[in-house]
Amino acid sequence: MPDLTGRIIIVTGASGRLGRVVVRQLEAAGARVAALDREEGTNGALALAIDVTDEASVQTAFDTIEAELGMPDGLVHTVGMWKGEPFAETSMESWDTVLRVNLTSTFLMFREAVRRMSNGGRLVGITSGQGADGGVAKQAAYSASKAGVMRVVESVAAEYSGSGLTAVALAPSTILFGDEDSDAEGVPVEEVASWCVRLCGPDAETLNGQVVRAYGPVGT
Repeated sequence: MPDLTGRIIIVTGASGRLGRVVVRQLEAAGARVAALDREEGTNGALALAIDVTDEASVQTAFDTIEAELGMPDGLVHTVGMWKGEPFAETSMESWDTVLRVNLTSTFLMFREAVRRMSNGGRLVGITSGQGADGGVAKQAAYSASKAGVMRVVESVAAEYSGSGLTAVALAPSTILFGDEDSDAEGVPVEEVASWCVRLCGPDAETLNGQVVRAYGPVGT
């Protein structure tokens, strides 16, 4: 676990099942967390309500974070959604919703972060096996959106290489939250969160622009 004492890290989806664990582990590492979600929560040093798909809402949140905590040192963007449906039955509305939540939100959060992190910083995006390795049947929108997240990470990493700013994509398989059947396959949420914390520290320097596959089980 890296020492993140005094660092200001933004976590989106902070009230979600992954986000809550990420916030807890970041605070255990010494970070001050700006916890962002659709509704204002109770965790983190600062909790804010935000629509991560809305440009003005994202900009307002960053303004508040700077005023209350200071310039952010990192961002862990956990917000995302999954949807599976037959390709021929995928509506325009469904397609737009998945891409907006998964991909447009990544663009807006990352763009505002790089505008503010003048002394470098850490950006962590969440992709998936469908984005990292290949599309899956009946998951066209999800697969496309997660592949897009990977491309955004790679582009930002290339553009800001050598500046101190890093961007890394974390690709978990099915995240296990402890309420699944005993034979469920995937990676425990604590392990996914641990990677998020590590990527806010020195490890990110050597992984800039890369996809970290956390497919589990632990140790494989």
